[in-house]
Amino acid sequence: MSTHSEAARHFVADAERMAWHDRALYAVREKRDRMMESIPEWEALRSAASQIKLHTLSRLGHYLEEFERNATANGMVVHWAADGAAMNEIVWQLIREHGGHRLIKSKSMLSEECGLTPYLEKRGVEAVESDLGERIMQLLHMPPSHIVLPAIGVRREEVGALFEREMGTEPGNSDPTYLTHAARHALRPKFLEADVSMTGVNFAVASTGALAVCTNEGNADLGTSFADLHIAIMGLEKVIPDMRALGVFTRLLARSGTGQPVTTYTSLYRRPAPGRQIHVVIVDNGRSEWLADAAHRNMLKCLRCGACMNTCPVYRRSGGYSYSYFIPGPLGINLSMLRSPQQHRGNVSACTLCYSCSGVCPAKIDLGEQIYLWRQQLDSLHLADPVKKMAVKGMDFVMGGPRRFYGGIALARVAGHLPRALLENRLNPWCAPGRAMPPFAPRTFDAQWKKTKKHER
Repeated sequence: MSTHSEAARHFVADAERMAWHDRALYAVREKRDRMMESIPEWEALRSAASQIKLHTLSRLGHYLEEFERNATANGMVVHWAADGAAMNEIVWQLIREHGGHRLIKSKSMLSEECGLTPYLEKRGVEAVESDLGERIMQLLHMPPSHIVLPAIGVRREEVGALFEREMGTEPGNSDPTYLTHAARHALRPKFLEADVSMTGVNFAVASTGALAVCTNEGNADLGTSFADLHIAIMGLEKVIPDMRALGVFTRLLARSGTGQPVTTYTSLYRRPAPGRQIHVVIVDNGRSEWLADAAHRNMLKCLRCGACMNTCPVYRRSGGYSYSYFIPGPLGINLSMLRSPQQHRGNVSACTLCYSCSGVCPAKIDLGEQIYLWRQQLDSLHLADPVKKMAVKGMDFVMGGPRRFYGGIALARVAGHLPRALLENRLNPWCAPGRAMPPFAPRTFDAQWKKTKKHER
């Protein structure tokens, strides 16, 4: 288990990449803000989304059963998977029974969570990502570094070189429009030849048994138009009560995630066409345990918009691969700790506690507050860093009385005159490469206050 700071060193070393990654993501945050300002009832929508999610989670079994009844009545087939392994096995059995060998996928973080693509490839199924960003990462043999913008960390020159190798595009041509057309040309046969399609599920509407899938490229619609078998995979928290609730979420999702009024394609799948099949796999994979955790169950309200990542000053400057979980940023910190505190505790340091993530979340998830709570829980989980515990005990001693406090300040001023080499070395964890010790103030606030009051008299 490495800490976030250790894992971030490679990304931070490329100052140019770090700078444009920061700018690109904050530009999306600014687009989100402009959209927010154009909707007078924005905060009311956020409150409504939060309340709808809390209501649904409090009656989750009821709404899941209602969805199953209505989806089944519509002609879909609903499957239940206790964990990722069960989901992968169900998908594999469906493909095998269908006689399929070529799967066309639209973007799904649940697929990443459960390791579905490598599972299928080991069994002879070609699983092709149809989302452009996901396809780029698949060809690079790398996981996505953002849940909505999978290839945000890849320069267009790198994409040009990749497409030159994989698709035979013009050497040195990294024009985005040209590369997009090249990808479309290469992906079109994959759509036509696929015998199975797969989508994620943004929202499952209990009252109608319909699946809502939101994309900007239309790849989900194209994939499901040709293959006779459509497999939709969803976490059990994706269910919502009715179409009115869907209206609230679709007004928030794209505005929060990409700064658009709505996703380009918002498709509702309600019943299979004649001669075709739609199978829905509802996956738990730990979510029931999260629901039972009163301190952290709010994470199940997440719409997967990525707004928390776009605003996070740490994620923007350290990249997605500095986190040990497949989802980075504030969302990933919390989800990874729910998954395995022992494995992912190094992520909780990747937060300034600015709470900007909580401020932009469309479902009003207390993301920053939960990260702070995880930090408080580390000691009871026997996962606290012993060096940090010692430092805190030392600070507690120094600040435990006025004499010790002011004595510590006096020593700090003396230390400030020592040679920099004695202060800035590997023994001082503050002084990472490129960071110097700040100078100590010549006077404390208390001394300055007393001096000011004295002159006023």
